[in-house]
Amino acid sequence: MKLKQWVVDAFATKLFEGNPAAVVPLTAWLDDALMQKIALENNLSETAFFVETGPGRYGLRWFTPQSEVDLCGHATLGSADVLFRHVAPKLEAVTFDTRSGPLTVMRREGGLLEMDFPAIAASVPDGAEAIGKRLAEVMGIDRPAEIFAAPDLMSVFDEAASVRALSPAGGLGALLNELGLRGLIATAKSDDPRYDFVSRFFAPNHGIPEDPVTGSAHCKLAPYWAKRLGKAKMTARQISPRGGTVTCEVVGDRVKLGGTCVEYAAAEIAVPEAR
Repeated sequence: MKLKQWVVDAFATKLFEGNPAAVVPLTAWLDDALMQKIALENNLSETAFFVETGPGRYGLRWFTPQSEVDLCGHATLGSADVLFRHVAPKLEAVTFDTRSGPLTVMRREGGLLEMDFPAIAASVPDGAEAIGKRLAEVMGIDRPAEIFAAPDLMSVFDEAASVRALSPAGGLGALLNELGLRGLIATAKSDDPRYDFVSRFFAPNHGIPEDPVTGSAHCKLAPYWAKRLGKAKMTARQISPRGGTVTCEVVGDRVKLGGTCVEYAAAEIAVPEAR
């Protein structure tokens, strides 16, 4: 069986920037195990699969090389880009039904795609001081100024330079497992006037030593920085080696996340027929 697949650099303004996602349109869901094998074969941080369920409405699922996830921003952006560019070019908006509820993506001027995601409150975990101390030991860094949890450990630093200096360490996966958390978000106020805040994201237990740009992390980052900076609209930069820019707007209990995409590849993949 042959399936179409696109690879899109999401939250990117040029090739080899942002976060690459593989996008596979389907007419019906494949077996879960097969979708997981395709994601492993692609070996990108996310492979997205979608199935049309009605006019302008699609079921959407995301897989890392190791597991299915509940929420993914960049692969949602990439899926919308493939839909608008190739599958349903007359659409101006699409709603994806996902594990995290319905997610809407709108076309905006200048090629910007804007996603409507749930805001995630930054809650202080029990034993935050001890967790911060252990994180500093694991990562070989200064202790973060603040620690928040669920679904990711979020560490807030006083300076952007501290976020840039982070180096993934072998002990991080064990610490996240012990805490029952998905990944580590590191963030600070930007020292670049073009951006309001910066971040990095690590999820070693999901096969992602460092994610280039993490839309879902901004569901938690944007409400935190909106409150701290006193502004609802912000521009964020994820300062991974590839880097990427995310526009953020907090509206009540929702976060509007925007970005542009650049198409890298279009292909056919060969997979086994269902039995």
